[in-house]
Amino acid sequence: MLYIVPSPIGNLQDITLRALDVLKKVDLILAEDTRNSSRLLNHYEIIKALSPYHQHNEHKVLRHLVDQLLQGKKMALLTDAGTPGVSDPAFLLVRECIKAGVTVECLPGATAFVPALVNSGLPMNRFAFEGFLPVKKGRQTALKQLAVEERTLVFYESPMRLVKTLEDLMLYFGPDRLCCVSRELTKIYEENKRGTLKEVCEHFSAKGVKGEIVLVVEGAPPVRGRRRGGNDEPGDDGEEPDEAG
Repeated sequence: MLYIVPSPIGNLQDITLRALDVLKKVDLILAEDTRNSSRLLNHYEIIKALSPYHQHNEHKVLRHLVDQLLQGKKMALLTDAGTPGVSDPAFLLVRECIKAGVTVECLPGATAFVPALVNSGLPMNRFAFEGFLPVKKGRQTALKQLAVEERTLVFYESPMRLVKTLEDLMLYFGPDRLCCVSRELTKIYEENKRGTLKEVCEHFSAKGVKGEIVLVVEGAPPVRGRRRGGNDEPGDDGEEPDEAG
C-alpha cells in the first residue's frame, strides 16, 4: 500500500494525527529530501527508514518501488512541504501503482495554495491553479492565454523570479489587476501583500524577496456576450440562466 502524506509547509504542528500514525506504521518513507523529512520525523520522535524519491531519480527507482509494494510493503511518500503531487513528485508513482493494482491512499492535509487563496480576499468560488509558469519556452503563450481567464489564478513562484513574474503579468494583464503575494506561510515572518500588480511589484522590488511564494491574481473582467464555455451568442449577457421551477 502507498500512502500520500502531506507535510507541514512551515509550522511543524500543521500535520494531522492520522499522518503521524501512518508514518509510524509504514515500512519505508519515500522523501523528496531526506534531510528535510528527517527534521520532521525527529521532531515527532519517529524512527523509520528513509529513501530518496525526487524528480531526478523517480524514473530510475519507479519499477523497483512498485515491485516492493506488490510484495506487500507499506510506503509513505513525503515531499519537502505540502501535499505530494501538487507541483512536487508523486504523479508517476501514483499512476504506476494504480496500473499495477497497488492500493493508493491520499491523506488530507497541508498545501500552500489554499491558505494563500483564502488570505487573498479574491473570489474563491472559481479558481485555476497554474503551479509554476514556464521559465522560458511557452511563457509568453501561457501569459497570453491566462490574460483573458476570468477565474482567480493561483501560481507558485521562486523568490528569485517573483519580481520578473509580476512585471510580466503587468505587461499582459495590465498594472491594475488585483493580486496577493503570500510569503513564508505559517512561519514567523509570514507576509500577505495585497494590492495591484504594480503596487505589489514595487513593494518587492524595493525590499527584496525571501521564502516560499504563492501568488494569487484576480481574474479578467467578464466579456459581455461570452458564455463561461467560451461561445459567444448575440444578446448573451454572461449571466447564468435561472433554474426551472
